[in-house]
Amino acid sequence: MGHARPNAEFIPVNIAIMTVSDSRSEENDTSGKALVDRLTAAGHNLADKQIVKDDRYSIRAVMSAWIAEPDVQAVITTGGTGLTGRDITPEAVAPLFDKEIDGFGEMFRWVSWQDIKTSTIQSRAIAGLANGTAIFCLPGSTGACRTGWDEIIMHQLDHRHKPCNLVEIMPRFLEK
Repeated sequence: MGHARPNAEFIPVNIAIMTVSDSRSEENDTSGKALVDRLTAAGHNLADKQIVKDDRYSIRAVMSAWIAEPDVQAVITTGGTGLTGRDITPEAVAPLFDKEIDGFGEMFRWVSWQDIKTSTIQSRAIAGLANGTAIFCLPGSTGACRTGWDEIIMHQLDHRHKPCNLVEIMPRFLEK
């Protein structure tokens, strides 16, 4: 398990949140709200938040705008990672990746196993890098968003986390 660097300074990250849903609104988007609450409580900056319909081209359009924006350093999506016909977030987002972060999906399912046991096989949580932007795609349940943030993303987006974290290597994501 990782530890904090006691004397390291916190470095806030600019994070955009996308809720993928045909039925959510700002009033009932509990998963998006949980992510916003957690990232701001941790000291990060909310770069943008949008609710996007379950449409691969709408998802790609918003995601592409964010990954083209140098001030957006990370994106977290919630929703659309299941197995139904409308669950198309991985198919929409993965083609935009320059590199996949395979360990994220594996770790998310392992951590989820602790709470939901074999139901975790229904999650297609993924992560990757696109144009220097870290992207994490979580399931739509509020519990899954809490788990993804609290157990994995929070630590990887904290420069003080050791032995390593994504923030310390972000400046190198685009090196040739």
